[in-house]
Amino acid sequence: MRVLVTGGAGFVGSHIVDRYIDAGYEVHVADNLTSSNTNNINNKATLHKIDICSESFGELLVKIKPDAVNHHAAQASVKISVADPKHDLLVNGTGTANVALLSAIHGVKHLIYASSGGTLYGQPLENPVAEDAEIKPLSPYGVSKLAGEEYVKFVARSSEMNTTIFRYGNIFGPRQDPSGEAGVIAIFAENLLTNKRCVIDGDGEQIKDYIYVSDIADINTLILEADSTKTREIFNIGTGIGISVNTIYRTLREQIGSNIAPSYGPPRIGDVRKIILNCSFVESQLGWHTTKTFAEGIEKTIAALKNS
Repeated sequence: MRVLVTGGAGFVGSHIVDRYIDAGYEVHVADNLTSSNTNNINNKATLHKIDICSESFGELLVKIKPDAVNHHAAQASVKISVADPKHDLLVNGTGTANVALLSAIHGVKHLIYASSGGTLYGQPLENPVAEDAEIKPLSPYGVSKLAGEEYVKFVARSSEMNTTIFRYGNIFGPRQDPSGEAGVIAIFAENLLTNKRCVIDGDGEQIKDYIYVSDIADINTLILEADSTKTREIFNIGTGIGISVNTIYRTLREQIGSNIAPSYGPPRIGDVRKIILNCSFVESQLGWHTTKTFAEGIEKTIAALKNS
């Protein structure tokens, strides 16, 4: 199996690359390195410094002829999307359209698209929320990830390429950038480890579905081994458990041994108050389920930051 992972030098993408290498795949990474780190790249993978919006992406597909393209390159911050929605749409909308259309043109057999279960549904009327719930994003980021989905679905309708859309919960784990705009667990953990005060947006009772990154790597490997009749689907990928920001802070403070109290700021524009994903569909279709608890993931995340 020859796989091209866009965003493979980033937080989530690099873990998927590692898992593909372990599975014996030939792995190529397409990344412009603007928000990622070359230290994340497995030395058995081949890096191609390229922008997913460029026409040269098609030339890369011709050159390496991947069986599958795993599209994880993205602008991944709700906050940045609110500040600069045009850039957000360029990367997540236009970039995904380019990847999807060129993959179909150049004979890729399977395209995997990383979407956002945490933002697409907006504020659902009921939780946990299933894949057939109303789509009503509250942020430009959610809108741009939806645009990406529509391009992927269009390509699925107009070609023979298999496509899979994963609607992720809030992913956390080693390699998440604690100095970035997204990733509350990494940011809070780094602050507490360096004796800095954390600022919680709003009252801290926002509840999200937090999933450890190794479980994301698992499903991205499993889908390439699945029956092709089950791959043209949209799957929620989460834990089905809601955890508040205040709970995250208390858990981190206890594990780190800090006594620093948080401060509270204004609510974040575009943030969803409560979202928990119903993942029964992916469990029934692919037999996938999470293997890491929230506490185990927090412990591994803290250990990785200490060693970084």
